[in-house]
Amino acid sequence: MSSSRERLMRKAWRAALGLGLVFGAAASLAAEPGYAGIGRPATAKEIAAWDIDVRPDFKGLPKGSGSVAQGQDIWEAKCAGCHGVFGEANEVFSPLVGGTTAEDVKTGRVARLNDPAFPGRTTLMKVATVSTLWDYINRAMPWNAPKSLKPDEVYAVTAFLLNLGGVLPDNFVMSDANIAEVQARMPNRNGMTLDHALWPGKALPGQAKVSTRKPDVLARACMSNCEPEPNIASFLPDFARNAHGNLAEQNRIVGAQHGVDTTRPAGAIGTAVSAVAAPAKAAAPSASAAVLALAQKHTCTACHAVDGKLVGPSFKEIAAKHGTRADAVAYLTGKIRSGGAGVWGAIPMPAQTLPEAEAQQIAAWLAAGAKK
Repeated sequence: MSSSRERLMRKAWRAALGLGLVFGAAASLAAEPGYAGIGRPATAKEIAAWDIDVRPDFKGLPKGSGSVAQGQDIWEAKCAGCHGVFGEANEVFSPLVGGTTAEDVKTGRVARLNDPAFPGRTTLMKVATVSTLWDYINRAMPWNAPKSLKPDEVYAVTAFLLNLGGVLPDNFVMSDANIAEVQARMPNRNGMTLDHALWPGKALPGQAKVSTRKPDVLARACMSNCEPEPNIASFLPDFARNAHGNLAEQNRIVGAQHGVDTTRPAGAIGTAVSAVAAPAKAAAPSASAAVLALAQKHTCTACHAVDGKLVGPSFKEIAAKHGTRADAVAYLTGKIRSGGAGVWGAIPMPAQTLPEAEAQQIAAWLAAGAKK
């Protein structure tokens, strides 16, 4: 049997060995060479500027406060142009407000989510956590100047939005100190489910327990009794392919529907070139094609199409309205770079940071008629 002294010596040796391994690994990492000329370690200040998300348990929430009345002023100045004065607009984005009741605030379950006859689903009907609203407004709003709101302004705008939905009273002042009280009034706070079995840890508020079902994360590719390939039920005939302008220019650059380039023959995009066929010689891009590529590069085509209206007027409409001006190029260059609202309606166009020469190139193309 080992003596006490021997046992102590063995424990001390294991501890020393463990420390040696830790320090050895740290020294190895420190000595490991980086990639020459590629990147650098992020500074603490850079990490802090990036790490701004707010969790449902309010970790990451900065101190601050804002009243419903203050939020209304900010809303009318920076939010109403896209979301409407009462958050109900469906012109640019889906409605934020509507479909919730005082009873939903009491129960935490939005009854109309189960009503197939109710038209549409608003943000306040679906969102379960107030942190989701606060975090998204803080990171992404307003649309033309994201992350420009101060924390107090985010509290105020969030309070006003919830006031529009009947969640908070007119005299409410929302802050980091009482945001848990606001969470307890969210109309769909009990609307989340754990049936997907992907939520780790403790159960959510209002949920009895975490699902014991095994998450479906081990799916395997179907190798037997597979469904046959689908048959094409509809297609765009050649004579109608570009009847209403290029579909690719009439869809936003985000989302599932990007639109096919209808100026090209069917199958020209994404179709492998036959090894037998001789490759066609690429034609030099026209001046119009170069400008359209420039407009796409600076995301102008997210809001403007050549022929049809998207969020804003078409390039053809802009050309028809301003192309006859004596100072058309200078005027349009200034509008592209400074943005604004009111010329074509209430929806604002954000200021653009593209170089002056490129703005002039787009403006000259517009002044000349926006030809394809």
